[in-house]
Amino acid sequence: MARPSRCPLELRRRAVHMVAEVRDDYQNETAALQAVTDKPGIGSRETLRNWLKQHEIDAGQRPGTTTEESAQLKARRRRTPS
Repeated sequence: MARPSRCPLELRRRAVHMVAEVRDDYQNETAALQAVTDKPGIGSRETLRNWLKQHEIDAGQRPGTTTEESAQLKARRRRTPS
């Protein structure tokens, strides 16, 4: 089981929003991610990249399991006897 995140959901949302705002100011996404990661409270560029990917999945812009679907699957697994 994954450990709970140390970062509040609001920090994640703000960081993803900041990447979207500054993306055009940098030559590539990695540079934009690094610029936002340099702000206090964000662990690493890869952490932010994962948050961004999950946001895109949740928004329907990228294929994958949404946060809501993942929560439903976890709830089903907890209810189903082994």
